[in-house]
Amino acid sequence: MNMTKKDYLDYIELVTKKLEENRDYVTELDAATGDGDHWVNMNMGFQKLIASREALESLSLRDMFKKIGMLIMSTVGGSSGVLYGSAYIKASQAIGDNEVIDIPLLHAILEAKLTAIMERGNAKPGYKTMIDPLYTAAVRMKAGMEAGMDDTSIISEMKRGAVEGMEATRGMEAVKGRATYQTNKGVGCLDPGAVTMCYQLELLADCMKP
Repeated sequence: MNMTKKDYLDYIELVTKKLEENRDYVTELDAATGDGDHWVNMNMGFQKLIASREALESLSLRDMFKKIGMLIMSTVGGSSGVLYGSAYIKASQAIGDNEVIDIPLLHAILEAKLTAIMERGNAKPGYKTMIDPLYTAAVRMKAGMEAGMDDTSIISEMKRGAVEGMEATRGMEAVKGRATYQTNKGVGCLDPGAVTMCYQLELLADCMKP
């Protein structure tokens, strides 16, 4: 299973559509635990990427990821811009000279993004953030690879991990962000950043082609 540069840009468009479809839901989640601007920030970033598709398509895969990171960082407000921007720039280093994303490279990309977000955000799994679905997806994927699963099963594990990580945030106390100011630390609510990260991971898995 693999993904070309064009496939990745198609994936960006699918994420943008998914965000548009879930505007009210994500905004409601964020209003309950944060300041209500997560959807606006995420949408702004992905709309910018779609508008930049032609320029992105002319770059190598590595440079495309780096440019995506820079565009997000300069477009998206709040912590999301810095975190997602850093994640893409770090992932571009993992890509090297590859022009096609296969299963091992996809895992390396997820690991690079995870490392960048944890370092830049000074956070880790269990903090009730976007890290939780990304971490669990990467862990499940690695376990599938080490167990010798076929590509389809590995991708299924990645998706399952993303959903598990997102769902786990419901029972967590927030350690970062505005939810920490609430009496219950956001317990009982899904983290909106984890939800939008889960959307991305599920669609990324769906875009890996046989």
